[in-house]
Amino acid sequence: MKKLLILVSCLWLTTAMNAQFLDRLINSARTTAEQSVEQQVNKKVEEGINKAFNPESQQQEQQEQVEQQPQEQPKSGWTCPACGYKGNTGKFCTECGTKKPEAGNAAPAPKKSLESVYAKSDFVPGDEIMFEDDLVGEQMGEFPSKWDLLEGNAEIASVNGKTVINLTDISTEIMPLMKNQKNYLTEAFTLEFDFLGGSDEKSIYCDYIIHLKNIEGEDVATINLNGTASGWAYTSWITASGEQRENRSAAPAKEEEWNHAALSFNKRALKVYLNGSRIVNIPNCARPQYFTLQRSYWADHRNLMTNVRLCKGAVPLYNRLITDGKIITYAITFDIGKANIKPESMTEINRIAQLMKDNGDLKFEVQGHTDNTGTVAGNQKLSEQRAQAIVNKLVEMGIAANRLSAKGMGQSAPLADNSTDEGRAKNRRVEFVKK
Repeated sequence: MKKLLILVSCLWLTTAMNAQFLDRLINSARTTAEQSVEQQVNKKVEEGINKAFNPESQQQEQQEQVEQQPQEQPKSGWTCPACGYKGNTGKFCTECGTKKPEAGNAAPAPKKSLESVYAKSDFVPGDEIMFEDDLVGEQMGEFPSKWDLLEGNAEIASVNGKTVINLTDISTEIMPLMKNQKNYLTEAFTLEFDFLGGSDEKSIYCDYIIHLKNIEGEDVATINLNGTASGWAYTSWITASGEQRENRSAAPAKEEEWNHAALSFNKRALKVYLNGSRIVNIPNCARPQYFTLQRSYWADHRNLMTNVRLCKGAVPLYNRLITDGKIITYAITFDIGKANIKPESMTEINRIAQLMKDNGDLKFEVQGHTDNTGTVAGNQKLSEQRAQAIVNKLVEMGIAANRLSAKGMGQSAPLADNSTDEGRAKNRRVEFVKK
């Protein structure tokens, strides 16, 4: 009996000890789990704090997530080295017309070139030059001879070898000297000029204002161009019915580089372009009679401009060809004394290329013409080089070489008197003569 009691006691004691051990085990597991959760929460909080005060770690994490995502498969075909368009299958780029690179010479696609932007621009330069100032022969430090001063001060300056008009004072405003000073704009005209951009990084702002005025001197339209990469175009205008309107649009300029501004007016439609891209499109604007150029009131940078050109509106290319048997254009331009085609010329070259693509039997002799500045021999050689450069460009865009020929005319066939700036401008031209 005694042994039985001892055995029962041992069994009870063992059971109690096991129960206590089991309870301790469960509590330990529960504590460990709670600590684990707490540690995870603390880790997430700490990571959040680190991201808030350490943007680099956040950027690294985002980059890792991007890298882990499946990458978009590139389009089949070849990539254009000029405009970057992917998926071409033919011999020429479907976007800009550039010839397919030879095998083994393919280069990585660059950013969209300025040339390709101009090639797709709908800006059509005028045919007949009314006013042009390339500042040739101007004296440094003097007021530009072809302009009148309305406010402030302006002088001729030189920047990296380029002669420019420097609007030295805030709110300086100038206007071209014309025979009829306040009534010379036609119902269709184009205005172009180059200006130097400022810098967002250096907080250097330079604003250029185009005033289109009626004969009473009132603003029909005002276009304010901010010359920085984060720039804008603030436009106000009066409709043909007399209603005042305004608009603000994005207009990013090239910082501390030369930019090309262009404006076209056709009866009542007003468009403004910056480096080939249209930034203003007004369908109903009152007709202006003259224009002025102004430095803004808040600009804190030197405002420099050059190559101002005013032309009467353009006639469609095919109409000119049918009427005259040739196309005379002033919209294909080059650097002074050189044969490299300026990017803004691509608008006109693209129109010529499209005309030839639409009319497969059309053939041209491309003639280069100069004014009488320089030597006869030098002008002859330069005109030949320029004509050939245009032919080469058209061939690159898909026009068969046997449909084109180049001829330099030098200064031998002037259209106007070389004694005036406008006359010399008319003589510096390109002609596409039908063969």
